[in-house]
Amino acid sequence: MKKLLLAGVSIALCATLSIASGSHGDKERKEDVARHRAMATAHEAAAKCLESGKKEDACYKDLQAACKGLAIGKFCGMKHGH
Repeated sequence: MKKLLLAGVSIALCATLSIASGSHGDKERKEDVARHRAMATAHEAAAKCLESGKKEDACYKDLQAACKGLAIGKFCGMKHGH
């Protein structure tokens, strides 16, 4: 749970840094923000799924579905160790 929460905070920080860098126009920044928020929402749902006692495979399958087209990799752009 703590790792998923940390992942969500990391996403928010990356979104902030992306906005602050000024490398994109307003439209691209808004799209980046929306994408990061969608990833954070997907990770929060995965955390709740794991908390509910469901099997990890089922929760990660839901995460993959929620993140399709948003991020790179099967863990919605994030990977952490256990």
